[in-house]
Amino acid sequence: MQPWLEIMQLRKTIDDFQLGPIDLSFEPGTIHALIGKNGAGKSTLMKMLMNLAKKDEGQIRLFGQSIQNRDESWKQHISYLPQTLIGCNSFNGLELMKLTSHWYSTWDQKYFDQLVQMFDIPLRKLYRNLSQGVQKKLSIALTLACDTDILILDEPTAHMDIPSKQMLMDILVEWMERSEKLMIIASHQTDDIRKLADYLIVLKNGQLLGKFEKEELASRYKRYFLQQPLPNKPIPGEVGRKGKQIVITQQQENTEQYLIEHQYDWIKAESLELEEIITIMLNQPI
Repeated sequence: MQPWLEIMQLRKTIDDFQLGPIDLSFEPGTIHALIGKNGAGKSTLMKMLMNLAKKDEGQIRLFGQSIQNRDESWKQHISYLPQTLIGCNSFNGLELMKLTSHWYSTWDQKYFDQLVQMFDIPLRKLYRNLSQGVQKKLSIALTLACDTDILILDEPTAHMDIPSKQMLMDILVEWMERSEKLMIIASHQTDDIRKLADYLIVLKNGQLLGKFEKEELASRYKRYFLQQPLPNKPIPGEVGRKGKQIVITQQQENTEQYLIEHQYDWIKAESLELEEIITIMLNQPI
């Protein structure tokens, strides 16, 4: 399938931090989760996708066209939720709705009203007088109601209460079903990633570790409980060990072949939770 969004050899340096080189493609009908520790470059990458942060090298193409030109009509196809909305404090929800809807021909007023009701958002209160959680809900309603082809969300569930987080997960799934859509989400919440993502894009210290299909990645990692202690040296596929009789691998076939050849019996093998897999990936040396 032809990608809607393409990143080619993208680089950016900020002081002593370097992001890239990054090569990625994003296909319609998919949800991509950006994964990484604080400072890995997730928010910077999202800002570059919106041309809010300038690249040093590389290209970003939307529907085959470069976003680096004077014509910014391509932004009609993307709605973006940053971690924090800046410059909104003196406006109330109704005023922000009028400002936002003016710029998007795809604006869906009925959907916005529905989201406001679901989240119980007081539209006549100034933005600065709303709690952080309600500010986030208003921001989400404004972003989703633009009804664009592509949705970019930076930590969308931050500051939200648990019931609202669960509601938002359902809303985002339904948003993807409105028509052919593409979603890119950055989140530290494993539940968000597990429920939504088709693909995981893993960043570490500005470097791209890879793009992984979620289910395929989950099937790679196994924990083996052995009857005999292992040697002190690493075995094929090993990425972690607890004591000498519990080993974690990311290459199941190679590990099992070694164990069989060297007559190591295992009591059981189990899959890892997604949170543990992500932790292992981010803590491994590049």
